[in-house]
Amino acid sequence: MTQPLVISIDAMGGDHGPSVVVPACAQALATLPSAARLILHGDEAAVRAELGRHAALAARAEVRHAERVIAMDEKPAQALRRGKGTSMWAAVEAIREGQAVVAISAGNTGALMAISKLILRMSADLDRPALVASIPQTRGLTTFLDVGANVDCDAGRLVEFAIMGEAYHRAAHGVARPTVGLLNVGSEDMKGHEEVREAHRILREGGIELDYRGFVEGDDITKGAVDVVVTDGFTGNVALKAMEGAARFMYDELRGALTSGPLATLGALMARSSLRRFRDKMSPPPAAPLLGLNGLVLKCHGGADVRDFAKAIQVAADIAQSGFASEIERNMRRLPAALADAGPASADGAA
Repeated sequence: MTQPLVISIDAMGGDHGPSVVVPACAQALATLPSAARLILHGDEAAVRAELGRHAALAARAEVRHAERVIAMDEKPAQALRRGKGTSMWAAVEAIREGQAVVAISAGNTGALMAISKLILRMSADLDRPALVASIPQTRGLTTFLDVGANVDCDAGRLVEFAIMGEAYHRAAHGVARPTVGLLNVGSEDMKGHEEVREAHRILREGGIELDYRGFVEGDDITKGAVDVVVTDGFTGNVALKAMEGAARFMYDELRGALTSGPLATLGALMARSSLRRFRDKMSPPPAAPLLGLNGLVLKCHGGADVRDFAKAIQVAADIAQSGFASEIERNMRRLPAALADAGPASADGAA
């Protein structure tokens, strides 16, 4: 028997809290299966005040009071010490208790990762979860990880990311055999630092059974050169923020040009549907899953508006029904043998 689709939501997370989360939930329910339900964790008075404007949502949502909220600038260690009783903690705890199949929060990223790891634990002997983003490209979406959860990564961690990212892309996007690449400063074997060269060697020689295509460069992410691009959290977060900023700049400049005069505005009105498609294509999905946990947790960006958070709920529902966690667990069983097969690196550390 399949588990009912119940989504646990931190209603207080992000820059806007219930004023965005509740209307987004109402909007998202129109696209979810009729049996889907939501659990909203947060200040009951504030959540119910918003819920009163959405009668249809009230019938399919349960409100659970949480006394406290984790601040957006709170350090992860502090969030762990005082996390119990917060809306974020309660949202994740519902997964462990079997009351929901997926949790989503727009709150503090570091706190969400630390709390999720503490409550749900890691699967398959992994050390820390990876944060994955889906980047728009010509043929669809590129799975890009890690985008901020792990700043320092050795070769073994990058290989883990490759395995998790490949399994996620197959399950979430229906690609039978996703292609995988390592982000580097060039495509030649001698390029890059020691860790990325060693990960390249393991993926090439370790018999992990991935469709590994070697090194890719920054512009390959949006070209769709491979389905899955792997990097460390520092590089990934900088690249992601740069792409988001560039997309926002282009969209704002285009909007400014199309409202610069009466004729331009008229043209923009006539092309409204095409411009909306352009905006949607340029906007990456607003929810990023934390891969490697014994449970499914998604991070929505803190400044999400109603439309963004509604899309994030839909992404959470789609992933919850995809079965990607079992794919990751299956693939991770191959890692020890693959590392043994690859053997030690050469004396000079080159790939």
